[in-house]
Amino acid sequence: MKALVLFSGGVDSTTCLAMAIDKYGAENVIALSVYYGQKHSRELLMAKKITERYGVFHRHLDLREMFEGSDSTLLDTSENAVPKESYADQLEKTDGKPVSTYVPFRNGLFLSAAASVALSNGCEVIYYGAHSDDAAGNAYPDCSEEFNEAISRAVYLGSGGQLKVEAPFVGLTKADVVKKGLELQVPYELTWSCYESFDRPCGKCGTCLDRAKAFALNGIKDPALL
Repeated sequence: MKALVLFSGGVDSTTCLAMAIDKYGAENVIALSVYYGQKHSRELLMAKKITERYGVFHRHLDLREMFEGSDSTLLDTSENAVPKESYADQLEKTDGKPVSTYVPFRNGLFLSAAASVALSNGCEVIYYGAHSDDAAGNAYPDCSEEFNEAISRAVYLGSGGQLKVEAPFVGLTKADVVKKGLELQVPYELTWSCYESFDRPCGKCGTCLDRAKAFALNGIKDPALL
């Protein structure tokens, strides 16, 4: 059995990658990374280093044109800066809508593309790293359990029952993700989560703050900051 992991090079997807390798073996795992015009394209450099460390086949897609016209602050076409505050603080200003770094239906698009790549390469399962902290408050609605159930069914039906979607953390917190990764000895020092592409994480954007909290709850400092 072969697995495809939707792989950004961040904490969640790298933990998914480690889980897939642990279950199926590195020779049976494909990592799929996507460039979509993200400001933090440094994550793709780190993704390359991680896949080399694990010895897995690494595929790339360029879907930047899909998001032309989007005002997401996560995209390099946006004139607006990535917010330097927690997601909770951001959500207080959105009136129930997603945060400004939400990229329109990103996970839906990525999983649909991943399904085609997976089927073309003989994979029977796709892993992706959505977790409950990202879905909380409708910050990223395409990380919710409801979305996962819907897209999983669509992929299964659309593939004629050949392909399943696994979101092992969809009901868990980011701290739970880190706990699992530490058990699997994930090289978190190589991962990149920051929404900027500096030499070091900014430490102030929503994802940096969430990441630091997740490691702290596991009793350690973020390895990327050591």
